Amino acid sequence: MTKLKVLKALKNIIDPELGINIIDLGLIYDISINQKDNTIKILMTLTTPFCPFNEYLLAQIQEELKKLKFKKINIQLTFDPIWTPARISKQIKNKYHLHEQ
Repeated sequence: MTKLKVLKALKNIIDPELGINIIDLGLIYDISINQKDNTIKILMTLTTPFCPFNEYLLAQIQEELKKLKFKKINIQLTFDPIWTPARISKQIKNKYHLHEQ
């Protein structure tokens, strides 16, 4: 399994409030795949520590990663560093004219 395949799968997960996938939002900080054990660890954040879609997004990530046949899925939430709009992909910033002042 490659990170590219994982990224592609995670792009299917859309933040229900913003309508943008979690990859382009910059919510995923790190992906660690252990090929030998067929396990994956995701280090991620949310747009706010009080995100009302916390459980929904975590469940969607689990569902997408299960489709990739990982034996163990570990999702770790962090707010260090805290998410800012600067993490949004350039493609999305251009699409929605979200340019930093």
